[in-house]
Amino acid sequence: MAFRFKGIDHIQLAAPKGCEEQARLFFGDILGLEEIPKPENLQKRGGCWFLCGNQEIHIGVQEELVPAKKAHPGLVVENLAGLRENLEKRGIKIKEEPPIEGRNRLFVDDPFGNRIEFLEFLK
Repeated sequence: MAFRFKGIDHIQLAAPKGCEEQARLFFGDILGLEEIPKPENLQKRGGCWFLCGNQEIHIGVQEELVPAKKAHPGLVVENLAGLRENLEKRGIKIKEEPPIEGRNRLFVDDPFGNRIEFLEFLK
């Protein structure tokens, strides 16, 4: 039987136990993502979920956390300059990387040390 991929439902980023308050501050308050409820049967695991466009970002508890320093999600944003300004105002350190043709980008670490890329495609 033939199959094909249709997209990505979610990405998961690891965080330490008790991460929920920091995750809500960073992903909810600073980035402005909407928190969505976790299924009841998964709530006891900790963590929290956020909506990012049509996809989800799951912050999951990992006992022995080793943050992703190279692997990362690439989140598409409109008004990257406005995001940069907001991040700088909040004291979030921005990491510059070489440009990619047709897009602007910047990188940050989430509160748990995971690398995140933000991209804006040029028109």
